[in-house]
Amino acid sequence: MPRKKPATFEVWREQWSMLGFYERFEQIVAIILSAVIAVIVVTSLVQLIRVVFTLLVLDAFNPLDHAVFEQVFGMVMTLLIAMEFKHSIIRVAMREDSIIQVKTVVLIALIALSRKFVILDPDTSPSKVAALSGAVLALGAVYWMMRERDQKALDAERAFGLATKKDHGEEA
Repeated sequence: MPRKKPATFEVWREQWSMLGFYERFEQIVAIILSAVIAVIVVTSLVQLIRVVFTLLVLDAFNPLDHAVFEQVFGMVMTLLIAMEFKHSIIRVAMREDSIIQVKTVVLIALIALSRKFVILDPDTSPSKVAALSGAVLALGAVYWMMRERDQKALDAERAFGLATKKDHGEEA
């Protein structure tokens, strides 16, 4: 699926003039949130680099050591969650989506649960592992159903678009 071209400043300014008070408020909040999350991501990245560098210099970076593995990959997964969240806010700010999509929220929740599994303490109770596994299965099923629904809608749009072009005597 071809990716949409990002809105230029002129297009954004033109859209801004058509927005109501609340939509402008949403835009401002989305831009501020995006900036705050960008600062958090950069700060977290610098901290991650510092931690990994310190562990490498001290020769303590042993990926088989659960505490080191938990710390480093926990930070990496946290960065991925923050970047995905920022991406969804940017889509709202650039008027590609009017609201943060439920599918995106489910995806972020799946990433957060994946992070939890990566940093899970080996002494965690089996009931907690089972509960987390159930949550992953439920969210995975919801994400899969939403993806299937979106694919069917896209297929229907394509079929309608092709039928319309054929009806007008144009090449499909």
